[in-house]
Amino acid sequence: MLKHFYQIPEETTDWRALRSDGYLGDAKVRARDGRYIPLAEFPPLLRTLLVTDGTVTKVLEAYFWEPVDVRAEYLEVVRPEQSIPWLNLEAGEDVLARRVQLVGEQSGTLYAEAFSVVRLDEFEPGLQQSLVEGSVGIGVLLRESGLETYREIMTVGVESGPAERGDWVYRTYRITCDKKPVILIRESFPWRLYAS
Repeated sequence: MLKHFYQIPEETTDWRALRSDGYLGDAKVRARDGRYIPLAEFPPLLRTLLVTDGTVTKVLEAYFWEPVDVRAEYLEVVRPEQSIPWLNLEAGEDVLARRVQLVGEQSGTLYAEAFSVVRLDEFEPGLQQSLVEGSVGIGVLLRESGLETYREIMTVGVESGPAERGDWVYRTYRITCDKKPVILIRESFPWRLYAS
């Protein structure tokens, strides 16, 4: 999953505008197969999730009206083989790689998957420990810690999942603290779920 963060994709006007705008008129999102999908054709909740700078878990709980569990699938301190430009991170520096699923506690529905890279050395030890444990979403941890952070959407797109899972919409955003990039997150949402 780190490979998604090694290269900076070509910036487009459409997704750059998502950093500050919610309505983008005739904007299009590029799919991995090269086609462009008008943002207007996205399910409304999916458009909302792409532009939100709040915590996705809270949005999902409010919309689907059930608690959402953050299930850690992978948590490991790793050393990237290449630099990660959006984090100003050089190859070989320790980071926490974290993959979680957001799952409805009552329904068992998989609402989203997220992969993140965290510069642990930028946080105090108690917050580092909570991040490594992975039992709570990053947004919740940061909100409860009282840290002032800024979220910046870096890219959005559509990718194909395994045949039975259909297309997934993703966004990559970075979180800065004290004007330093500290976390890079790629969230993916199953199109089929949000279209129904």
